Amino acid sequence: MTASPFLRNKYWVLRHGKSIPNERGLIVSSMENGTLPEYQLAGEGIDQAQQAGELFKKELQEIGVRIEDVRICYSPFSRTTHTAKVVASVLNLPFQGPQCKVIEDLRERYFGPSYELQSHDKYAEIWALDEKDPCMSPAGGESVADVASRLASTIATIESEFEGCSILVVSHGDPLQILQTVLNAAKQHSGSSCDDLATRIQAVQVPTILSQHRKCALLTGELRASKS
Repeated sequence: MTASPFLRNKYWVLRHGKSIPNERGLIVSSMENGTLPEYQLAGEGIDQAQQAGELFKKELQEIGVRIEDVRICYSPFSRTTHTAKVVASVLNLPFQGPQCKVIEDLRERYFGPSYELQSHDKYAEIWALDEKDPCMSPAGGESVADVASRLASTIATIESEFEGCSILVVSHGDPLQILQTVLNAAKQHSGSSCDDLATRIQAVQVPTILSQHRKCALLTGELRASKS
């Protein structure tokens, strides 16, 4: 895999392993709840994170990436921090070292107080709303457009800090779906070849693209290389 022309780094995304909220069928999307230790990975999720770490390591070896050129950027939620820590252990990277970085804007999409700690069955309502109007927020929560904006800013910041690195982004289902949707569209953007990252991403943050984010869904513990 080669870096895209408008990106300075190679990217992989990893959805956290199966978490305790996943096992309980609960929506846990607020920072207050998401960072609680009781909402970290379940036993199966630890195994998934281990397997993802091994797969990531294999893919890095296959393309000749040095471990010193790897960065792990992760959400502060317990389930993503736990996942990132397991992967770092597989790669033999010090989790408290400079190659592992927590980034608050990689946090879960906040679905609002009416959905917090409710059943996973409620996701269907949210995604139906997203498909109809991705700029409309669940009451008190974040819309697809809101999440796309903060993730675009996050990628721009990562791109400004690192160059020539292989970066693993450890986050959540909705944020990673939205991120992939935006980046895939930006890579295909037919604007001027001199368009920078921010310009390309801004151009594709439109309802017809954002409403399709479910097409990029990931399973728990699923590792995916960003398309060239």
